[in-house]
Amino acid sequence: MKAKNLAVLGLQWGDEGKGKIVNFLSDRADAACRYQGGHNAGHTLIVNGKKIVLHLLPSSICHKNASSLIGRGVVVSCEPIADGIMDRLKISPACTLIQPYHILLDQLKEKSNSFTTIGTTLRGIGPAYEDKVSRKAVRIIDTLSEEKLNSKL
Repeated sequence: MKAKNLAVLGLQWGDEGKGKIVNFLSDRADAACRYQGGHNAGHTLIVNGKKIVLHLLPSSICHKNASSLIGRGVVVSCEPIADGIMDRLKISPACTLIQPYHILLDQLKEKSNSFTTIGTTLRGIGPAYEDKVSRKAVRIIDTLSEEKLNSKL
């Protein structure tokens, strides 16, 4: 009996090899979904002898037969996404966008003597999640309305 759904979950700090496992399984999958996190870490893959480093995109993006999905629990950096993959990549409009001020806040908190340093990657992911849970974050869908975007900013 062929499995219809399969989940790869991490149980540690995120460096347990999930990306490599998803890459291996994606060759036989219709789609893979990233459901939380941000572009703070990354995974290095070797695909057809070529080294590929991904930070935000699911490793299924390396397989033309698999759609890659980014779910609403992911905080998304506004970094450009490579051409040629947009037809296989779907991003939830409910994703929170990491803003430049999130990155600045992250950096200032890490350098401050009044906060405990936790060793972030300084990419604004924590502050973006703070805004997400307090329901004041800018989401992708908010960028479609100037009025909505202005009220969020």
